[in-house]
Amino acid sequence: MDKDFIESIAKKCDVYSESDIGKVIKNIQALDEIFERDNLVQIYCYFLQKVTNPEVLMNIIQCLDRLRDKESLSPLLDILLMKNIQENSDRYINVRVMCTKAIANLKDTSAVTPLLYCLNNKDENYKVRLACADALGKIGDRYAVAPLIEVVKDEDEKSVYVRESAASALGMLGDVRAVEPLVGILEAQKGIWSKFTFLKERIIETLGKLKQDDDRVFNALKNSLVDESPQIRINAIEAIMESENPMSVQVIKKCLVEDSDDEVKKNALIALYNLVGREILDEVVNCPDFSDALKLEAVSIISEYEESENE
Repeated sequence: MDKDFIESIAKKCDVYSESDIGKVIKNIQALDEIFERDNLVQIYCYFLQKVTNPEVLMNIIQCLDRLRDKESLSPLLDILLMKNIQENSDRYINVRVMCTKAIANLKDTSAVTPLLYCLNNKDENYKVRLACADALGKIGDRYAVAPLIEVVKDEDEKSVYVRESAASALGMLGDVRAVEPLVGILEAQKGIWSKFTFLKERIIETLGKLKQDDDRVFNALKNSLVDESPQIRINAIEAIMESENPMSVQVIKKCLVEDSDDEVKKNALIALYNLVGREILDEVVNCPDFSDALKLEAVSIISEYEESENE
């Protein structure tokens, strides 16, 4: 489409107006009923390069994200990198986060380098960095593995949330290169109840997704079953259940018997049910050593089991 024609559409939609943003957004959304997909992509991409109002930009990005056309990558990256924006950058944080999500949905590996640039910029807003880490995981390019590992390992990183997001991204990428450094962090933070608690949760989840049949990984997960945080113990149970290690049942059963937290015990029961079947439920119901809360959980699972069998 001719740029002069697209500019005339922009003026008809009043996209440069700051007076009635709701009307501008309705005008943009109405274009969907007038133009074909390819034309819409060109129009929205043009708007992205010209519009400065954050609310209008958010709407345009949503429209482009629904179309998921590779042509939109360049203008989306321009906004992420603030190339066309000279105003106060704080106004555009949510715009750039949404932009990053739209970039991730395109799954274009050429976006990896600019995403890494933003992720590794410690002066960048943490919300944008979190979105970039998530996008790198969703795009799935193994080139991002080593830089993500460095982020997770960086003890000077001021935002532990960024390290958590990088760990989650590694889980999405599923590259075994992440195993060694992740296990090392888990071992180094053993028993520490602090800002690292959530980081340990993400690392355990990631190790579970990587499904490595490795003694060191299994031992690190097993050691996490005595962590002070109940949620870490729950995550470790789930990861051990997925590990396919021959010791999994024995290790999780110890949690079922000895753990002090009812939620941890319930999760151990569910994991054991997934591993060995109904026999563990009958054992819990009939054994006087288990709490009433755990027996009720077992009865509830049995009821669901019997209903599914009858169906």
